[in-house]
Amino acid sequence: MNRARIASDKDDRSARRDLALVAVTIVGLSRLLEPPLIWLSAGALLAAMLLGTLQVLHDEGSPSQVWFGVPIESLVLPSVAAVACLGAIRLVPFGLWLVPALALTWLIVGRTLALENRIHRSGGQLSDDERTALLVTILLVAFLGFTGVAAMVPGGLVESVGGLPENDLIILAGGDALVAGLLGYRVASLRVTTVRDALWIAATYALAIAVGAAALRAMEIPRLVGPALLTLAFYLWDAFVGTAPSRRRDPSWIWRIGLLTGLGVLVAAWNLLLRS
Repeated sequence: MNRARIASDKDDRSARRDLALVAVTIVGLSRLLEPPLIWLSAGALLAAMLLGTLQVLHDEGSPSQVWFGVPIESLVLPSVAAVACLGAIRLVPFGLWLVPALALTWLIVGRTLALENRIHRSGGQLSDDERTALLVTILLVAFLGFTGVAAMVPGGLVESVGGLPENDLIILAGGDALVAGLLGYRVASLRVTTVRDALWIAATYALAIAVGAAALRAMEIPRLVGPALLTLAFYLWDAFVGTAPSRRRDPSWIWRIGLLTGLGVLVAAWNLLLRS
């Protein structure tokens, strides 16, 4: 029995490593592409990761909440992480720096796969430590995702004063909305029990971040400060959505949210003053 379990664990680790290696290969090759081919590559990687994660995590489950034996939400985080790395690696110049960047990609994708596999094996019953690890990982992937979207849009990351063409602005806001919506669905699945409710909540994440992305780009917030502020906005929206109405009237909760909001406004204002 123990030998069979050990063999099964080794097979699981091998499958996760293989999928992470596939993601790293596609991410590395994508560095040679430019828009619009980079977007096609991102879409192909997203589809490949969804199917690959489905295969890796395949197991028995509740028919009302699973897709071929795997909860739908379990497919999201590794898939978005891989695509986020595909976009973010465009900030790394050609040369030896690509090696640690690809190693980091392998580490991030592998970690998200291992995390989702552990949660799936536990039947979705998360301990406090697992819930914290999942939320922290989601925020990390959100930052990489927002950075990656901006890197894939010409002029998405502000390096000089100037507006963004309307089409590119729509792509930027739409890409950020997609990242936020997918990750929002993963977060929502921790709180609601139906796909319909999770999709509705995910749509609110997408809308909030799309508006924020367009506003931050119009303010010409430079470089990585924009994605960082979007990640903060994602966290604040999650705190708002995930808190019971009675809890929102708690002075300590209001104080923490107000402090984080004020910090974000201060950072944005500071960068605007530096550019003036």
